Amino acid sequence: TDGSVPNTLVIANCEVVKPRVAAAEHISQFNEEARSPFVKKYKTIIHPGEVNRIRELPQSSRIVATHTDSPDVLIWDVEAQPNRHAVLGATHSRPDLILTGHQDNAEFALAMCPTEPYVLSGGKDKSVVLWSIQDHITTMATDPTKSPGSGGSIIKQNKPGEGNDKAADGPSLGPRGVFCGHEDTVEDVTFCPSSAQEFCSVGDDSCLILWDARVGTGPTVKLEYDATPSNPLQKLVESSVEKAHNADLHCVDWNPHDDNLILTGSADHTVRMFDRRNLTSNGIGSPIYKFEGHKAAVLCVQVSNLIWSPDKSSVFGSSAEDGLLNIWDYDKVGKKVERASRSPSAPAGLFFQHAGHRDKVVDFHWNASDPWTVVSVSDDCDTTGGGGTLQIWRMSDLIYRPEEEVLAELEKFKSHVISCATKA
Repeated sequence: TDGSVPNTLVIANCEVVKPRVAAAEHISQFNEEARSPFVKKYKTIIHPGEVNRIRELPQSSRIVATHTDSPDVLIWDVEAQPNRHAVLGATHSRPDLILTGHQDNAEFALAMCPTEPYVLSGGKDKSVVLWSIQDHITTMATDPTKSPGSGGSIIKQNKPGEGNDKAADGPSLGPRGVFCGHEDTVEDVTFCPSSAQEFCSVGDDSCLILWDARVGTGPTVKLEYDATPSNPLQKLVESSVEKAHNADLHCVDWNPHDDNLILTGSADHTVRMFDRRNLTSNGIGSPIYKFEGHKAAVLCVQVSNLIWSPDKSSVFGSSAEDGLLNIWDYDKVGKKVERASRSPSAPAGLFFQHAGHRDKVVDFHWNASDPWTVVSVSDDCDTTGGGGTLQIWRMSDLIYRPEEEVLAELEKFKSHVISCATKA
């Protein structure tokens, strides 16, 4: 990012070490400055401008969207894109599709829909923009049974080595809807896990807003009826919180296991949990709980997608400008087991901190197929002389396994040590 090399989008293959395999001698040889032998570059795309955010389309891992310092969202077919050599002065790679609709720069708020090939974005124009790229992806590109190299892509393929100085030279697509309601920059957006038409956004106006594309482009207001026949009460349910936090909101995530629960992170150092059935109380934001464990602005929050372990659906992570990535379990808040096991000074619900980054952790993601494995990125420009750091890490299973299992294993270990000492 210091200008010595072009901005790039890199696709890499990574060999993730299996649990309980990292031996002491390997750990002692770890060199933070050395290139990891487990991460190998597969393809390099020369990106027109800095890559501020990247999101993968759940229906097709070969399709990704990126945000840069412009109003447009860029769509890339990483299989079809030619591999480029990142040398100074090289022409930009050409996006496979450009999503237009913002009237000002859209740099960070970006989301892909889990159920349909929809893209959502927010920007400095205070708007949330929705696109559907369904018409621009062939059946083969979205069919998971087809191999990546079997054909099918978005609109038009680049010829090997083809590049353009302007991203705008690529094919473009207008929005399905532009949603207005924020009074300042929209910092993050996310889809409802169970509906492609419902989504929410947060911004620098401290607002959390829920939207429903089926009922218009303004914040949703729903009329709900009591299900009890003897009490046919109706009430208006507001779907926005004007004061969700005491400062700018930077991030939001919708719980994939319970679509009534929404998490927000803010410059006020806290993470808050809201229930969309009761967002406000007397016009003021009414979170279910406040998580207070960071010492600086929270930049990213994400509920774990641990589909292999439904009993851990209450686990989520948050990262911040303090360089920490906290792992929380809101199901343990206030329970006796938590009070007995954690440090008296630890915030409620917090059970792990990843402190391996040197500077603010700007983004992270859970690995859905590898339990408790996380990839996180930090902005280490001031401490490493330019650029950032990507880390792939996994916490010890002694942390999240049931306490009785851990104690039983420790007893076995103690017995083994005593037995060995006796024999010696």
